[in-house]
Amino acid sequence: MAKSDSFFIRITSNGGQAAGFNQETLDLGAYVDALGKSVLRIHNIAVSMTDSDGRSPDMDANSIAASQFQLTTQSQTDFVLPTNKSVVASGLVNCERNLGGTGVAGITSESFDNLPQLWTNGYLIAVDAMYLGASATGGFADDVYCTLVLECTVESMSQAAAMALALSQQ
Repeated sequence: MAKSDSFFIRITSNGGQAAGFNQETLDLGAYVDALGKSVLRIHNIAVSMTDSDGRSPDMDANSIAASQFQLTTQSQTDFVLPTNKSVVASGLVNCERNLGGTGVAGITSESFDNLPQLWTNGYLIAVDAMYLGASATGGFADDVYCTLVLECTVESMSQAAAMALALSQQ
């Protein structure tokens, strides 16, 4: 199986600051062509939850909040369970600010449902688009942006195997 050098793909979705769901489309047509036997292997995913300037999002005084994301191979209208076959990676950040005035969280915890760092051989993608959904609860003073940086390679596989993989991810 031929491999390319690794490269990085970036995508950002604005999760807002009040329990909505926003989804951005990541076009993979330049990398994936199941009929042409070309698939994408994601080796690693780095996640950032920031405000629009790339800084820690401010929180309201004495508040709790959460922001979450999911990367899928199918378009969604809201979050789905990690058992859904389209989920590639997902996670969330919980924050608490116990101080008066607006500012950054005093306590933060994170949970990633599918840690990409545990993928021994990467995650093969044979669809021509992926979708990044994001959401944030109230308690944030700023919109919360989820940015993913995917380390990838392009590989070839048989047309039958590439088509079977593509169909399983749709």
